[in-house]
Order: sequence, then C-alpha cells, then structure tokens
Amino acid sequence: MDNKEYLEKIIKIKIDRPFGSKHPKHGFIYPVNYGFVPNTISGDNEELDAYLLGVFEPVSEYVGKCIAIIHRTNDNDDKLVIVPKEKNYTNDQIDALTEFQEQYFKHIIIR
Repeated sequence: MDNKEYLEKIIKIKIDRPFGSKHPKHGFIYPVNYGFVPNTISGDNEELDAYLLGVFEPVSEYVGKCIAIIHRTNDNDDKLVIVPKEKNYTNDQIDALTEFQEQYFKHIIIR
C-alpha cells in the first residue's frame, strides 16, 4: 500500500512507546504516543510508524484519523500522523509536536 492511501482514513495503531515513556537507547522522554500500524511494512522493513497527536495520556492502542504523513527525504521511514477524529493540526503544529525526533531528519509533510 502506498502510504498516501492512509490519508484521511481511520486507522488502528498499536503504541509501543507511550506518552511519557523513556526511549530505550537514547534516553529522551516521549512527549507524544508513538507506535505503528500492525501488519504493515515500511521502507525500513519495519512496521509503518505513527505519531498519535492530541492524546495526552499513555495509551496502548488507538483508532484515529490519519491527517498527514511525515516523509523523511534523507531516510526511508515515513511516519503517519494520527489524531482523534474531531482534531486537526497545522503543519507547523505537527513539526513542533514531533520535533523531539524529526529534528534529526529532513522531511516534508504530505497532506
């Protein structure tokens, strides 16, 4: 599936790095829930990653709307941006909320 096919769709994601948890290798704290779409394969041969924005408590899974894709231009690892169905974020807000990790990569936001 082309990742653009996820745009505006309702997607179920599994959260393996919940809000407030510590990254196992780099030690930073996750300011958002971060996970993946089960049973998918992304460009890095891992499951397709997803940021869950707008949910400010740890969750283990979530069903929300994909409002954007963060496409890394210097890495082979797109990230879906999932939000509660009634929420939306601007590109600037998405950049600010994912900067903790995306600051290390060149990327564009696809809508």
